[in-house]
Amino acid sequence: MKKIFYWVLLVLFLPLTAQAQDLSNEEQVLYDLIMTYRDQLGLPQIPLSPSLNAVARTHTRDLMQNRPHNESCNTHSWSNHGNWSSCCYTPDHKQARCMWDKPRELTSYTGNGYEIAYRKVLHGINDEIRAEHALRSWQKSRHHNAVIINQGPWKKHKWKAIGISIFGSFATVWFGDVPDS
Repeated sequence: MKKIFYWVLLVLFLPLTAQAQDLSNEEQVLYDLIMTYRDQLGLPQIPLSPSLNAVARTHTRDLMQNRPHNESCNTHSWSNHGNWSSCCYTPDHKQARCMWDKPRELTSYTGNGYEIAYRKVLHGINDEIRAEHALRSWQKSRHHNAVIINQGPWKKHKWKAIGISIFGSFATVWFGDVPDS
């Protein structure tokens, strides 16, 4: 009886976990790896956001199914095959607002969204993205790593929400500096 009581207390008082937000096992691993990396640098944890998870999930599916990225449009681009505004996100960042506005466009999230994306060429039917590879790739990229650990132009941002999706050959992480309601 005592064990059941402690188990009930544990369940009732644990913070909302990624599993409760319907992340896949690999998405959970990616979230945990990012939080461990931030913790090692003395940075605070970022709460999972149902809204940013939905945006991340929508975008990885758009990237995989509709392929809005090409030689001129990078993986922050959105196709014209959904209930959203399409855009070609170019390397000069002139279409950045298209990314920033997506959370408000698709969900009740009130802040901007800032995305990092990873693409892996899949070689076989059982090939899949591993969370460790995505994070390692982002860590090697000065610009992506800066977003994850709030450096450079991201230093003034205090991440209050995060969303994660892995689908097909894409992984995306969305950061927001407004808490999800």
